Amino acid sequence: MINRQITESIRALLAQYPILSVTGPRQSGKTTLLRNLFSEYRYVNFEDPDTRLFFEQDARGFLREYDRYVIFDEAQRVPDLFSYLQVKTDEDRLMGQFILSGSQNFLLLEKITQSLAGRVAIFRLLPLSHAELEANHPPLKPADVETSIWRGGYPVLYDRNADPAFYFQSYLETYVERDVRNVLNIKDLNTFQIFLRLCAGRVGQPLNVQSLATEAGISAITVRNWLSILEASYIAFQLPPFFENFNKRLVKSPKLYFYDTGLLCNLLGITTAAQINQHFSRGSLFENMAIVELMKNRYNRNVRPDFYFWKDNHGVEVDLVSLEGPDTQLFEMKYSFTPNAAFFKGLQSFRSNAPGHRISGKNIVVYAGDEGQLRSVAKIESWRHLGRL
Repeated sequence: MINRQITESIRALLAQYPILSVTGPRQSGKTTLLRNLFSEYRYVNFEDPDTRLFFEQDARGFLREYDRYVIFDEAQRVPDLFSYLQVKTDEDRLMGQFILSGSQNFLLLEKITQSLAGRVAIFRLLPLSHAELEANHPPLKPADVETSIWRGGYPVLYDRNADPAFYFQSYLETYVERDVRNVLNIKDLNTFQIFLRLCAGRVGQPLNVQSLATEAGISAITVRNWLSILEASYIAFQLPPFFENFNKRLVKSPKLYFYDTGLLCNLLGITTAAQINQHFSRGSLFENMAIVELMKNRYNRNVRPDFYFWKDNHGVEVDLVSLEGPDTQLFEMKYSFTPNAAFFKGLQSFRSNAPGHRISGKNIVVYAGDEGQLRSVAKIESWRHLGRL
C-alpha cells in the first residue's frame, strides 16, 4: 500500500469530531486508506443488499449492533442513516465515533450538509500526488513529465501496474453508468459522453457555456447542470477568475480543469505518453497537472485551496493565484524545457497592477525542465519539485 499524506490530518481531527467523512473521486483510494488507518474499526459496506435491508427494516437495532467505532462505506445508499447518526452522536458525545465514505460524493455531501453540519470533519482524498509517489520505496513517480501527465495518479495504475487505456475506459463506463445515470437520470448517455469529451478539449480555457451547449446539442441550463455533476463527482472543476480591485478590464469567465490528467488524456484520445509532446493541448495538460498537484498538496494538509487565475483583456495572464493568509502566491506553468524571460510577463503585470495588500508573496514559474533557478523576478522550479510547493 502507498502511504497517503492526508493520514496525519485525519488523525489530528479524530479526537475533535464525532464523525469524519472522506470524499473524493471514485477509486482514489478512500476505502483502502480508511481500512488500513482504522483497522480496529468495524467496516460496513452498504453496497451489500443484506446490510442495507438490515438497516432499512430495523435502523435502531442496526445502530445498537454498530454503535461506535464503525466505518460506513457507500453511506449515501441509505439516506436515513444520517438523521439517525445526528441523534446518536448528540446523545453519545463520543469523538471519532463514525467514519463515512462513498463513491457518489454528490449524494454523500448533500446528506452531510443537511443532517450533520457541525458534527463532521470533511476530508478530500484526490488521486496519488507526486509527493506520495516519490515517498514510496521504491519511488513510483514516472521519470519524465509526459508519462506523469499520461498516467495520472489513480492508485490502481501503480499498485497493480494496470494498463491506463483499459483502466480509464472502464472507469468512464462505470462513472457514466452508475453515477451519472443514477443522479441525473440521463437517458441519452452518448450525449453526455460527447459533452465530457468536449469539456476535455476546452481544458485550461475560459469557459463559454453557450458555445459548449451549441456544440454538444444541449441547452445552456443542461451544460451548467452537467458541469455541477462533474465537479461534485471530482471529475472536473472550474477555476474562478481573480479580479479584486484591478483598474483594468479582466476576463471574468472561469477556466475548466480535470482532477486527473490521465483521465483527461484518455478523453482527448491520447494513447501514449509520447503523443503529448506534439498534442495541441500539451501546454494546457502541463498546466492542469501542476495546478492539481498544488491542490493535492493543500488538501493533504487539510488546507482548502483558495485558487484563482488572472487574465486581462489583452491576454496577459497568471495561471494560478493562490491566496494564502496575507500572501498572494503567483504561479506560472510552462511546458518548456528552457527558462525564458517571457515567462515573467504575467507575474510582473499582476504585481504592478494589484492593490497594495496583494503585492506580497512569491512568484514561481513551474517548467518542464530539471534545474531550478532563482531570478530577481521569480523562482523557477522544475516540475519534479511540485510536491514541495
